[in-house]
Amino acid sequence: MAARVVLLVTSPRLPAGLLTAAAWDLVRRHPVLTAAETPQAAAVRAAGAAVTLAAGPPADALLAAAGTQGTAVWLAGPTGDEDVARALGHRLAREPGRAELELVYGSWDPPGARLLDAVTVMDRLLSPGGDPWKRQQTHRTLAQFLLEECYEAYDAIEAGDLGALREELGDILLQVVLHARIAQDRPEESRWTVDDVAGDLVAKLIRRNPHVFAGTAVADVDEIVENWEQIKRAEKSRASAMDGIALAQPALSLAGKVLQRARRAGVEVPVPPAPAGVDVADAEALGRALLGLVAAAREVGVDAEAALRRAALRQAAAVRAAETAP
Repeated sequence: MAARVVLLVTSPRLPAGLLTAAAWDLVRRHPVLTAAETPQAAAVRAAGAAVTLAAGPPADALLAAAGTQGTAVWLAGPTGDEDVARALGHRLAREPGRAELELVYGSWDPPGARLLDAVTVMDRLLSPGGDPWKRQQTHRTLAQFLLEECYEAYDAIEAGDLGALREELGDILLQVVLHARIAQDRPEESRWTVDDVAGDLVAKLIRRNPHVFAGTAVADVDEIVENWEQIKRAEKSRASAMDGIALAQPALSLAGKVLQRARRAGVEVPVPPAPAGVDVADAEALGRALLGLVAAAREVGVDAEAALRRAALRQAAAVRAAETAP
């Protein structure tokens, strides 16, 4: 039987010593070599396996150990030791029959593992000796970039460009990780971390999806949405349906949100009538009419965005008044 060299690769994103049963069988039954002392090597050694630092070129040490023991295991470092695998492959190609080369994964990255890399890299950038520009930023100075990245992601969706969307979502994630790292350096009473952000999100998703996590029976998607809204209202304890609306959003979406919230709450407040002659059911006609209004406003020096925002805020105030009316 030919000698066997096993390259044991593990995930650097999992705790040292968290290996598959097959990997533990390998390291306990056969000699294990590695290039340097690592947390993984220490964990394997602490579990009773013999781990030896390779003396000289790893390929020579592995082939020598495999020749005398039948099987030798190379415990790869955090980067996977591709150079060792390449050297072994070249060596065995020149010496056919000397040994068989086998790749074994002792652990795999779980889904989302690269998010840990993003957090690690951001921590390095904002730590002493990192990026001076990022270390100067605050939540307020970064706010404009968060908006811009969201708009760019929206543009990618509208364009149907999934490749661009992948990149833009990465830019949004950058903003999330950056804001969280900045908050980590705040005074104790107002400090929070990316783990707090993720933990709050997980708890919210579980609370607001009882049909998945608590066995709540639902008839259809409409009922799922209604349950979500009811749970959200109970969590927020808002006094008005208008509470929590993002006022910084563009005026058109702000107006839509005000009207949507009022309808969901069952608050009847008169809405200004649409201009005569516009078929609002025809999206193209509606778009042309809105563009015409913006153009006409520009001709007389009126900011259509600001005008619509004022009208939307007046509508919101009217809804609040109707909610408290006797």
